[in-house]
Amino acid sequence: MSQRRYELTDFEWAIIEPLLPNKPRGVARVDDRKVLNGI
Repeated sequence: MSQRRYELTDFEWAIIEPLLPNKPRGVARVDDRKVLNGI
């Protein structure tokens, strides 16, 4: 993954990913990393 301005690095993502919910409910989730980069 090429690094763009303000995008999470692989190291940062490895820390954050386990903290996110992973239970499927309702509509299928989009890519969480893209959502967090957008925020």
